[in-house]
Amino acid sequence: MSKEPLLQERNKNGVPLFKQKVTKLDVKIDNEVHYEFGGPIGVCAMMVGFPCLMYYFWVCLEYYQGRLIYPTSLLQVKPWIVNEIWNKIKVGAYPSLWATQVYMGYIAFSFALAYCMPGPVVEGLPIPSLNGERLKYLCNGLSSWYLTLFVSFVCHVSGLFRLTHIVDHFGELMTVAILWGFTMSTLVYVSGILSHQTHRMSGNFAYDYFMGSCLNPRIGPVDLKMWAEIRVPWPVLFYLSLSCLLKQYETYGTVTAPAVFMVLAHFLYVNACQKGEECIPTSWDIFYEKDGFMLIFWNMAGVPFTYCYSSIYLMKYQLTTGRAITHNIFCTAALFSILLLAYYVFDTGNSQKNRFRMEQNGSFIARNAFPQLPWGHIRNPTYIRTEHGNLLLTSGWWGICRKPHYTADLTMAISWGLITGFDSFLPYFYFCFFLCVLVHRVSRDMERCAKKYGEDWEKYCERVPYIFIPYVF
Repeated sequence: MSKEPLLQERNKNGVPLFKQKVTKLDVKIDNEVHYEFGGPIGVCAMMVGFPCLMYYFWVCLEYYQGRLIYPTSLLQVKPWIVNEIWNKIKVGAYPSLWATQVYMGYIAFSFALAYCMPGPVVEGLPIPSLNGERLKYLCNGLSSWYLTLFVSFVCHVSGLFRLTHIVDHFGELMTVAILWGFTMSTLVYVSGILSHQTHRMSGNFAYDYFMGSCLNPRIGPVDLKMWAEIRVPWPVLFYLSLSCLLKQYETYGTVTAPAVFMVLAHFLYVNACQKGEECIPTSWDIFYEKDGFMLIFWNMAGVPFTYCYSSIYLMKYQLTTGRAITHNIFCTAALFSILLLAYYVFDTGNSQKNRFRMEQNGSFIARNAFPQLPWGHIRNPTYIRTEHGNLLLTSGWWGICRKPHYTADLTMAISWGLITGFDSFLPYFYFCFFLCVLVHRVSRDMERCAKKYGEDWEKYCERVPYIFIPYVF
């Protein structure tokens, strides 16, 4: 490990305190434009393909018990598309006034809470395009989350807004979310152009629209990128699962263990995001990714309306078909254990790394939000100091593999599918899609770190040789 300056100020846990400086190399890497995702053609295909895929999966889930449908010959392709897809979309997924009011009402409510609720203010990482300026982030996700839970409970119990209506109007809500995803992407893109806050532009409209025109769009104290990533997709996903559980009880007079499993899984995920929001400003998405269609559409529509397939499948078909493998109490208990263990690694892994980063720049704060898990904060950590000045953590989960939080995330993802059995691919879509996303993201991250840290990165890879699974990969 690199030697440390003897006189450098440290915090009480032995982590050096320093204000990271932006170097010429940082600026160079931050401004480099690489065509990713297949370039303009690839991103155009994704912008068209994502919504089409969402409608196709919705038709399979809504009308065919989760089976993937397809034409049996080329002669059937055209009538099949018209009769089996388009007509069902017009009937079951039309963006009704009710769905528009509910979805956009939540968007407005969530934004209002992000704007005015109390919470700590933390500094992010120095931004090369802003000459090393550290933006401040109002982290009031936890107070907003608890208030949202209280308001939704009151609305449901009083009958003002029954949460079971959410899954009843799933198709309509999905269409509104898709339309809003395109609308917000366009508004943010145009605002970046008009305000001359563009960054890392390629010159190709389609590609820049997909990746985004600006890095840190804001309205008052609300960072739009962090709000869209934390406050919208995961709470909406939780309420979709909760709606499925309540609907199952309302319809059949009982709830099943797999349905409870999905509500627990999604509650843990959304709660983790809110209680650890102060750690988010140091993450890759907030620091590096621009705010374009890629992030906006997937947060506003993709995440909540595709990651929920397990919950909807269980609500619609588990009790009617009786085919779920998790009727076996031992399988169910095992999957609950796997979920909780993976969540522990996910929660503490993210906490270890981001709190380590926060300690370095003096922005660390102690919070007692539920649940605060053991080993979420490393005392006297080990690390490699790079010539660049950054510290590469080699303690805790990060001394075992380079991406422990991704491993835990993927483990949770596969458990969401396994809890439903093996009769449909749709509950496994999230895992398959997420695996592709993370492998691609890791490759981008490794390439960027190799450029930034050079030989120090090679030393780090020798110290922590495995990416996801120790002694395997």
